[in-house]
Amino acid sequence: MKQPIRALLLAAGLGTRLRPLTNTTPKCLVSVGGRTLLERWLQNLEECGCSDVLVNTHYLADQVHNFLDKRPDSTMRIKSSYEPKLLGTAGTLLANQSFFEGSTSMIIHADNATNFKLKELIDAHQHKPKECILTMLTFDTDTPESCGIVEIDQNNIVKSFHEKVKNPPGNRANGAIYAFDQELLDTMNQLGTGTTDLSTQVLPKLINKIYTKHTKQPFIDIGTPSALKKARKLWGIV
Repeated sequence: MKQPIRALLLAAGLGTRLRPLTNTTPKCLVSVGGRTLLERWLQNLEECGCSDVLVNTHYLADQVHNFLDKRPDSTMRIKSSYEPKLLGTAGTLLANQSFFEGSTSMIIHADNATNFKLKELIDAHQHKPKECILTMLTFDTDTPESCGIVEIDQNNIVKSFHEKVKNPPGNRANGAIYAFDQELLDTMNQLGTGTTDLSTQVLPKLINKIYTKHTKQPFIDIGTPSALKKARKLWGIV
């Protein structure tokens, strides 16, 4: 029987680099192309057949909860998980691991904007090499020194990481969107307590076990005013 698709949308960040805009609006509710970033991802998940979504919240959480409460009903079940204290990407994943049981799963940073279709990531993950336990979305960046750059082998498997270094070897960047199965959670549980960050504490331990799906679609981390301006120039404001 085909496994259901479930996703964790990370929407709890403080958005400090986008102030003063984020003094009153959580970053995930900033609009690009007539839709909030959160809504862009929710619609993308609906299109790929996702059955359940978990949205983690923290900063200005009431606004996010109200947005979700007012969203029109769909076949996709959506619930939120409030974090009084931020758990980190890996911490949130581990704290909610029962949510992913028996599914093909995704973890997505909701502050990115792209036209990439998540169905393509799921399809790639379902055809990944057997030695891989995670499938990562990668994209071409114009500012490789500000991103996590990956090197891959001839089979599109990650062989090294270069996290925000000067003169990295290439411009293929980690999009921080992943598809995974139970084996990833089992591996993370073996790392012990204190594992909070996926990028710095987990991924480096998975060299040669991460498959990649590359997109040529624009991909923008809406983390700064200049990035937001670029996205709105590309997709529109309202």
